[in-house]
Amino acid sequence: MKFRLVAAIVVLFSSVLALQPAAAANRGLNDWNCQPSAAHPEPVVLVHGLGANQYVNWAYMGPNIAAAGHCAFTVSYGEGAFWIPGIRPMADSAVQLSDFVDRVLAATGAQKVNIVGHSEGTTVPAYYIKYAGGDQKVKQMIGFAPNYKGTTLYGLNQLVHGLTSIAPYLGTAFYDGVCAACLEYLPPSAFLDELNLGGSAAVPGVQYTNIATRYDHTVIPYTSGFMGVANARDVVLQDECGADFSSHIGMAISPNVLNRVLNALDPQVPKTCVPYWPLGL
Repeated sequence: MKFRLVAAIVVLFSSVLALQPAAAANRGLNDWNCQPSAAHPEPVVLVHGLGANQYVNWAYMGPNIAAAGHCAFTVSYGEGAFWIPGIRPMADSAVQLSDFVDRVLAATGAQKVNIVGHSEGTTVPAYYIKYAGGDQKVKQMIGFAPNYKGTTLYGLNQLVHGLTSIAPYLGTAFYDGVCAACLEYLPPSAFLDELNLGGSAAVPGVQYTNIATRYDHTVIPYTSGFMGVANARDVVLQDECGADFSSHIGMAISPNVLNRVLNALDPQVPKTCVPYWPLGL
């Protein structure tokens, strides 16, 4: 498993470099002098996934979103052991996100932001919106490879809960010292129960777009990223772009996912599809 994870990260980074050969990963991002335009009045906050960071996760999409005329900002959050981002308790990460959104609003003078997130970058914002005041500061949240109900991860959730029921200290040690967010994602989970209290992670007044891939091997089932409420648009990528074979990580470098993110941010952007197979990611 460790080899596969390392290989996936190497392939992702190589793919990003191939797509952006002459660009720094943060080109156009975090320009604190950027002023939103009349066409795009809400700045965009990009939220990375578990174990990623603001540079790798958004090396492809970030500059393209900025180039489309959006003030775009991103931050690494939830750093824990060995400075790995996204592994602290997700409620703590939501507080960090809240502080960053406030900073973006103060710098740009905007009333609200739009959030674009990948994987944990959907779960943390959803918690922020529901429980940390984000419902008053977020106009819409657009997520790909979203995850609101957790993942069985091929039965790993049952194995972990079985082991921790026998030896509770293992769960405590892992939660406190290794990856709290990992355990929170394995149902049954008190965090997930809280996030979905009332039947959904969504709240009224915020527009949600959830883009899932049928080939997601991390969020299992991939429908864990769907909300099923009136103010959420739940999309299976392959229903619109049948020749896009992106899995969980590959969605971050899919031109079709980028196109749908840009369309959600600005409906004037026409939807397009191209065949895409991101090296098995």
